[in-house]
Order: sequence, then structure tokens, then C-alpha cells
Amino acid sequence: MRHIRLPAPILRMIAPGMRLWWRLRKPETFGVKALLFHPDGSGRFLVVRHSYSDPSRWGLPGGGYKPTTEKPAQAIAREVGEELALAVPTEAFIVLDTLVTTLEGKRDTLTILRAVAPSAEVSLSPELAEFRWIGDVRQLEPAPVSRWLVAAVSQVD
Repeated sequence: MRHIRLPAPILRMIAPGMRLWWRLRKPETFGVKALLFHPDGSGRFLVVRHSYSDPSRWGLPGGGYKPTTEKPAQAIAREVGEELALAVPTEAFIVLDTLVTTLEGKRDTLTILRAVAPSAEVSLSPELAEFRWIGDVRQLEPAPVSRWLVAAVSQVD
């Protein structure tokens, strides 16, 4: 499958239209998020800010997938490669949680997985504005944080 990389300004322009489409169409979607731990064993983990939607909010890298063509671990390995230029083997990911949400007007099955990053060096795609390695979500205050980030970290505490 070929993925198109759009520049951040275009992603920001189409995000409201996508949310409206989801509210009208109410599709069933599937997503994955990765809780990536620093390779030095310090317990720090990677957080990102997306360049579209709410660029002030810190969250986890990830994206959507089609369950007919990928399993969650395959999808997150692909997303981590696309967004961060990190090659994490599929078998390195462990499922933390799978939940269903109706945020944005769609029915989304979200799987949160964890793994240790092979390197601390990342190269951001246009989808991402910034990344940080942190040891505690409170380090991001007063910025808003994704509920999925909080849910993922609570699974490992």
C-alpha cells in the first residue's frame, strides 16, 4: 500500500473537513498508538505533537489501519516507521489495551501498544510538529495531553 505524505499546512486544512465527514458518515475506523520507551532503560517515553488537528496537544504516535490488511502490531510498526523513521520489529510490540471510542463522531477501535525504541534519534514526518522523551506526563504541564497518552502510561505504572 502506498501512503501519501502531505505537508503540515494541508493536513491542518483538511482535518476539520475529515471530522465533519466522520460526524455525518459515522464510519467504523481502526487506530493504533505506540508507547515507545527510550532505549537506555531510563523509563522515559516518547510523546509527540501532531502538526494538524490540535497542535498544542501532546500525545502518542500512531494512526489508522485496515484490519483486513494489517494486524495492530503491523500497523503500529508501519506508523512508527513513517512518522518517526524508527524501524521497530512487529514482534517487539505488546498490546497494552484495546478500546472503543466515539470521539469525532466515528466508532473507532483503538489499540495501544508498547515497545522499546531501537534508537533515541528520530526523524519527524510532516504529520508531527515536535517530539520529547519524558519520564512523567506532568512534565508537559500546562499543555493539554491526549487521553490515550494518559491511558497508556497508567497501564504501565
